[in-house]
Parts: sequence; C-alpha cells; structure tokens
Amino acid sequence: MISFVPVLANFVWAALLLEKYLLSVPVIAAGLAIEYFFVRRLTGFGWKRSLLADLAMNAASLAAGIILIPLAGLAWEATAGVVLYKLFDLGTFSSVSWAATYVLAVLVNALLENYVLRRFFKVEKTGRGFRLLCLANALSVAVAFAALWFYPR
Repeated sequence: MISFVPVLANFVWAALLLEKYLLSVPVIAAGLAIEYFFVRRLTGFGWKRSLLADLAMNAASLAAGIILIPLAGLAWEATAGVVLYKLFDLGTFSSVSWAATYVLAVLVNALLENYVLRRFFKVEKTGRGFRLLCLANALSVAVAFAALWFYPR
C-alpha cells in the first residue's frame, strides 16, 4: 500500500514570500484602484471600458503571475543572486535580493498587462505605454511590499 507523506520545503526565497501578499484581497483592490487611472490615461477609454481593461489585465497578471513571479525570483536566486551573494557575502534575504524581487515583480506584471491591452483591447504598442504600466505596477507592488513589512505573517 502506498501512503503519501507530507513533505515540508525549507527553501524559501523573497519572491515566494512576496507572492502571498500580492494575492491578498487588500493589495489586489489597491492595485486595481491605482492601475485604473493609468489605464484610463494610457488608453483614452471611457470609465467603463477602462474598468473592463483594468480588470482583464489584472486578472491575467494575477493568474500567470502566481507561477511567473516566484519562477522569476527563483531564476534570480539561481543565477545573478548566487554570484552577488558569494561576491559580497550576502544572504538570500538581503536588500539586493528584495530589490531584485521588486523589479522582477513589476516587470512580470507590466509585461503581462501590456500583452492583454495590446491583444484584447487593441492598444497601440508604445514605449511610453509600457513605461506607464511599469510605473503603475511599481506603485501596486509597493503596496504589497508595504504590507509585507508592516504586517508580516
């Protein structure tokens, strides 16, 4: 007879911890509110279409980000992170690692949301548009980081 024994992982990286906060209802609500104004400015849509675009792009970045953000963080840990940790005698949860996690989360979300806006809402691809999405996501991810620091679990 085969029995399943629970396995506990003891390897945690910054992006994995951040993910819990990115998926919390208050952070999602704040992100939707913040990014709505950027979507409205970026697209020129009316309030209803902007709201629909905001919900669609954030749903996509939420669904795909559940996998991609921790994977991006793990990729950081296995590549550049290892080199920097050894070179400067840093640990996995150093300020460098947290900064890289922040940047990776912003970029992953902005890339996914940019794709949704271009593909499904026919928004023109521009560098300015991508920069606006990066700024919007920088603010949204900052809310998750603030929650992580002020309300640690």
